[in-house]
Amino acid sequence: QVQLVESGGGLVQAGGSLRLSCEASGRTFNVYVMSWFRQPPGKEREFVAASSRGGTIDYAASVKGRFTIFRDNTKNTVYLQMNSLNPEDTATYYCAAIDKTIWFNLRRSSEYDYWGQGTQVTVSS
Repeated sequence: QVQLVESGGGLVQAGGSLRLSCEASGRTFNVYVMSWFRQPPGKEREFVAASSRGGTIDYAASVKGRFTIFRDNTKNTVYLQMNSLNPEDTATYYCAAIDKTIWFNLRRSSEYDYWGQGTQVTVSS
């Protein structure tokens, strides 16, 4: 089993920045992909960014150029640096992990085996 704990959410003004962290614990040697999803109020959960142990990086079009995902494998932690935030980025942000070596679509939530509890990000205009 793998446990994921997010931190770093909060309230920020439009144009500001936040950095989210997600620390994995447990059987982390099996974790190959760590990603971020978000769920805006009243909407479905959506893909934000993914990072694989092999170096694959992917971003949703809505955040590309503003958000950066990076990992510290020594700390079993993935980060999401969010810049130029706007009110449309307001959501609960979830960390997710895959503990398989084969996957088909990192943007699909059903690929993921573990989820964190979520951290709230609110961007005021």
